[in-house]
Amino acid sequence: MALDYSAIRAAAEGYRADMVRFLRAMIAHPSESCEEKEVVACIRAEMEKLGYDKVEVDGLGNVIGWMGEGEKIIAIDSHVDTVGIGNRDNWTADPYEGYETDEIIYGRGASDQEGGMASAVYGVKIMKDLGLIPEGYRIMVVGSVQEEDCDGMCWQYIVNRDGVRPEFVISTEPTDGGIYRGQRGRMEIRVDVRGVSCHGSAPERGDNAIYKMADIIADIRALNNNGCDESTAIKGLVKMLDAKYNPDHWEDARFLGRGTCTVSQIYFTSPSRCAVADSCAISVDRRMTAGETWESCLDEIRNLPAVRKYGEDVQVSMYMYDRPSWTGEVYETEAYFPTWINRESAAHVRALVDAHVALFGDRRIGAPGSMSTREGRPLTDKWTFSTNGVAIQGRYGIPCVGFGPGAESQAHAPNEITWKQDLVTCAALYAAAISLYPTEEKTGDATQFRAGATNNDIQ
Repeated sequence: MALDYSAIRAAAEGYRADMVRFLRAMIAHPSESCEEKEVVACIRAEMEKLGYDKVEVDGLGNVIGWMGEGEKIIAIDSHVDTVGIGNRDNWTADPYEGYETDEIIYGRGASDQEGGMASAVYGVKIMKDLGLIPEGYRIMVVGSVQEEDCDGMCWQYIVNRDGVRPEFVISTEPTDGGIYRGQRGRMEIRVDVRGVSCHGSAPERGDNAIYKMADIIADIRALNNNGCDESTAIKGLVKMLDAKYNPDHWEDARFLGRGTCTVSQIYFTSPSRCAVADSCAISVDRRMTAGETWESCLDEIRNLPAVRKYGEDVQVSMYMYDRPSWTGEVYETEAYFPTWINRESAAHVRALVDAHVALFGDRRIGAPGSMSTREGRPLTDKWTFSTNGVAIQGRYGIPCVGFGPGAESQAHAPNEITWKQDLVTCAALYAAAISLYPTEEKTGDATQFRAGATNNDIQ
């Protein structure tokens, strides 16, 4: 099909005001994880108004709009939950009322990630307007829930409970003008330490769990910060960028960036403020690069000198997630989110690159005020943070690629914004890219690296 790129650009520009209005309407509905009911209703109403062939809300609360007829499916995903606002004093305007200028839209969710929803809904509307839906395909636009709480769990539900498995998925997470083909994975690890309480006036009679944990925390900090010279007792996670320590995947690790770990929460129990603590626990946020597995990450903590020193008094485990969605549905899963990379030559990645080149050229484009962060960066790149791709591609091997309005730097930050031009750019690219998808060239080797699932009985 020969595409009229000027018509696609003009159609996207023509919907600029509608996308801005729609995004501001979504922002106006606070939608932290498990509290997305109102924003889902807002999105459903917009899809119905635009003439989607079918709009539904599944059991978990994901809102799904369909366009086209056919057995094969291509999906566009946007998570519609947000994080909270944190300290309100850090915001210069109301996070949910916000404001707009000629260039930007302000408010919680503008970049992360309701802007992507606005572009997706209207990008597929453009496909219908211009007759661009490929024959034999349906386009599935997903407003997914609970991503901020448990990234990818929403797609575990879609694949296993809804029984939907697209041919490929475009993620609309913010990419700062780039096309992203991979991301580091992550895990949520818990470390528990036992102690023995006693009166605080004679601490030598007890066994202070907080002191034990202090030693362990120091080792975890060293694991993140240290180098990997032979003389280093605790070799740092940077070692995975070295062929010596990661012979099969060091090049993939250099593309994604090194893994990291940090202590994110701490808990304790004690009979009183006048007693020695008898337990202490921490949460560890572990970001995983290529070559690291869920087992290797747990074993790395278990083998730290301080953990070995305290022996059976220490337990290292992976968190589980079982929080009810806004519909009351529970999909229990593990807090493990696999790493993935697609080949740059994969058909679905090429479709987005070819569309971008045809519409806008071979360099990242930006909006006023954003170019300084985009100039000089490769068009095809990767995310720093985690996305629903951890399930789509990392767990299930369904090809996934990212292009979305906004910037990662805006995610979870006060005074969050996105750029109006990005909404237009992304809507146009979605409409063109799916039409350029070379179905005759798709192969089974789209994946360059995938960490896969654990050996737990979890789908």
